[in-house]
Amino acid sequence: MHDASSQLSQNSPKNPRILSLPASVLADERRSEVVEKTMKKSTLMYYTLLVGMWVTTAQGQTSKYPPIEQYLMAQADEIALARTAAPANISDQATIKVLTKRGFEVAQQGGNGSVCMVMRGFSAPTYTPAQLRELVYDATVRAPICFTPPAVREVLPYYELRTNLALQGKNPDEVAEAVAVAYAKGELPKRDQVTFAYMWSAKQSLGPGIGHWHPHVMLFAPYYDNSMVGGSPFGSPFPQGSDDAGTPFSVVVIPVDDKLALGGEMK
Repeated sequence: MHDASSQLSQNSPKNPRILSLPASVLADERRSEVVEKTMKKSTLMYYTLLVGMWVTTAQGQTSKYPPIEQYLMAQADEIALARTAAPANISDQATIKVLTKRGFEVAQQGGNGSVCMVMRGFSAPTYTPAQLRELVYDATVRAPICFTPPAVREVLPYYELRTNLALQGKNPDEVAEAVAVAYAKGELPKRDQVTFAYMWSAKQSLGPGIGHWHPHVMLFAPYYDNSMVGGSPFGSPFPQGSDDAGTPFSVVVIPVDDKLALGGEMK
């Protein structure tokens, strides 16, 4: 991560092309003029910051989905991996979902309202950073995550929709369009509060250039951008904005001590 971060400015393209966020998504959701002004700034900043790390990945992708079998896991292995996403007091009583050819399905029913699963590259950002959108084609991504109950209600349906669209063969642009339409129509829950998920697995594999990274928590913070959490650079040990800055689907990641990683030792 440190080597990749040091090369970001050298690898950034001169004229990055960023997918425009459909107006229908934000029409009823803009909170203030400050949010409107920061959206364009934040998306460009994130793209410039991260594209150097991901350009090699994007160039290596074929823009064609690998066979679905490459994304799947043996169910017992997937259940075990999903449980490494959060401390046992959460994951032991959580519902576990596993990926099938039809999307995510319940493998074990829990009782605490949390849901643990192993996200794939299908859960890549919808809009920005632009290069990360290509992760949908990476069948090696394994991202154990445990959503707490509020995130199960507001956020999980979004990731399941993205997964189902990818399983239908939709490319990143088509996925983004379908997500925008679904949100505008109220087919996805409105994002109007900050919600929370754990990604503490030592066995997570988040893609080329990142690998296991640090155990971290995910804050699903609508309309946040990196400046709102301190402006720390991507890959630093501090809170930082990551996916879809300035949109309803914004994500803030907060790394925690590697000693808190679950399911093995950090490599």
